[in-house]
Amino acid sequence: MDRLSGKIALITGSSSGIGRGVALGFAREGADVVVNYPSSHERAAADAVVAEIESVGRRAISVEADVAVADDVERLVTTAE
Repeated sequence: MDRLSGKIALITGSSSGIGRGVALGFAREGADVVVNYPSSHERAAADAVVAEIESVGRRAISVEADVAVADDVERLVTTAE
């Protein structure tokens, strides 16, 4: 399944829960994924999601950013680009 091949998905809150599931689903469909997590205490969980995505052959990075903070959002999007 490569419906999203060549695409980059930026999934907010993807270090756990529904966001994690969405990130993995996008990767299974062929997207490379930017895994967003809101605070440093979730970094290990975000890195685990990155490893799972890489295990299905897709590229992934984790980026800490609080989507309620405009500067964080700008940095998140710039990093994704």
